[in-house]
Order: sequence, then C-alpha cells, then structure tokens
Amino acid sequence: MPRTIWKGAVSFGLVHIPVALVPATTRSGIDFDWLDKRSMDRVGYKRINKTTGEDIDSENIVKGVEYEKGHYVVISDEEIKAAHPKATQTLDIIAFVDASDISFLYIDTPYYLTPERRGEKVYALLRETLEQTGKVGIANVVLRNKQHLAVVMPLGKALVMNTLRWAEEVRGVEYLELKDEALDPDLAERELDMAKRLVEDMTEKWKPEQYKDTFQDQIMDLVEKKAREGKLEAVGGPEEAVDQRSADVIDLTELLKRSLAAKPGKRAASEDDEPEAAASTRKPASKSKPAAKSSTRTRKAAADEPRKGSSRKKAG
Repeated sequence: MPRTIWKGAVSFGLVHIPVALVPATTRSGIDFDWLDKRSMDRVGYKRINKTTGEDIDSENIVKGVEYEKGHYVVISDEEIKAAHPKATQTLDIIAFVDASDISFLYIDTPYYLTPERRGEKVYALLRETLEQTGKVGIANVVLRNKQHLAVVMPLGKALVMNTLRWAEEVRGVEYLELKDEALDPDLAERELDMAKRLVEDMTEKWKPEQYKDTFQDQIMDLVEKKAREGKLEAVGGPEEAVDQRSADVIDLTELLKRSLAAKPGKRAASEDDEPEAAASTRKPASKSKPAAKSSTRTRKAAADEPRKGSSRKKAG
C-alpha cells in the first residue's frame, strides 16, 4: 500500500470527495558523510556564538527576526506555534482556471490524490470534468501546520495535487534586466528556418527514464571499485544504535509473566501448572541485527522534511 501523509476531502461547492494524499516523488542522490581524515571519526555540527566562538546549549538559543540592520525581534516558540494555521481535513478548491494559465515556475511538490471510503465515483466525476473542460482547481490546504496554495489537476486516470509557490516567491522576468538585443532581436528569416529545422530534427517522444544522473553513477562505480580493492576506512566514534524492539518484547513478556505469578489465586496457579512440553516449544525471539549497507546503486529516498543536525552534505 502506498504511504499516505494526509487524509481528508477535496471540497468544491457542496461536493466533498474523500481522498488520501500520497507523495508522487522520491529524492535521490549521494550522501557524503564528513569524516576527520586524521582519525576517521564522524564530524558533526556545533552551535557556537559567532561573536565569542563559545559553544551554545540549546536552552540558551532563541529565535529572532532581523527587523533593522543589527536589531532583532525575538519570537518565542509559543508565539510561533500560535501563528501556525490550524490543521484541517479539507483541500478547499476556491476557483477553477485554465490549465495553461499556470506557469511551471509556480509548481512546487507533486502528490497523488487517491479516493477513500467509497469516493471513487465522485473522484472520477471531478477528474473527467477537469479533463473535458481543460480546467484545474486552485485550492488551499494545510499540511504539517503549514498553509499551502495548491492546484488539483487530472493525470491519466488519477487526480494529482501540486503545491504552488506563492506569488511573492516567484521572480518576474524583469528581474533579469534583459537587453534590447534579447527583447526585440533583429532575426533573419533564414536563421529562423534553420533553427526550426534543427528543432524538428531533434524532436522525440519524452521518455524520462532514458535520462540518468551520470554523476551519481560514476561516484557509485568509484565506491564499489574502491570497496573491491579493500580501500575501506573503519569509522570511529559511538556505535550505531541497534534496533532493540525484539529484546524489548522479550523483556516485557517476562515482566508480565512475573507479575502474574506474583499475584495470589487461580491465575498464578494456572501459570505454574503449564505443561513443560508446551513451554519447551517456545523459541526466544532472535535478536535483530543491524542491516549491512548494500553495495548496489540503490538511491536513497529522503524524507518529506530535511533531517536537522545531520552531518551529511548533499552532492552537487
């Protein structure tokens, strides 16, 4: 089953479509860990006072917004929390516009919308209506306490939702300050004809799978080659935390049995009378082992939110 990050309803007019939101993309790339070349220990981040260079504990850190040069307004965590929009379970369509009106500059993060709780028919109704009219829905939605502008559009037999950038986040073309030679060029007809012919010769069907991240492939080839040659460095520092869930289950079961045995009465007696054969058939849960890192070129899918405090730097 696909991983859902939100459940609610698409709403327009009096129509409500129960849906779930599923991420349509994953993130790939290579994570480079920072290591101390002298000891091969992991390198982390430290929070320091930029004036004194002293380490700062988290309890002494507050958030501030620079109001004037060198002057900040301090905002407390409680004030920030109060300013967050309240989470709702509605993807509220507030208008319909022509699909061609939305510039790709505004498109941010794509998600699939899947029908929930016998909402298939009205889901298909919205999809077909948008498909036949060439319209898309502009909507408001709150995800993880953050308000988003979004667009709902058909994609084949599915509906998708793309979060949109706000207008103030998108720079206009005038930001480039293009010169007159680019704005109103004097192009010869022959030059245009040749350029059009070149475009036609290079035109092909869009097949995204044929385009590869060659940098990642080359780096992973290098990693595998060095690993085969035995060029592996043992990294020092604290051991990675091992999954203790199986052990926790065993410990909890043992504690419960002891608790029951300690209680006087019929329950404790029945535990004591349990046949030894039955007890001998019970196998202790095997301890979970940390998974070894694969040497294959599996791309790492990052989480919806970046990991804070990570010592990794993304390639590129």
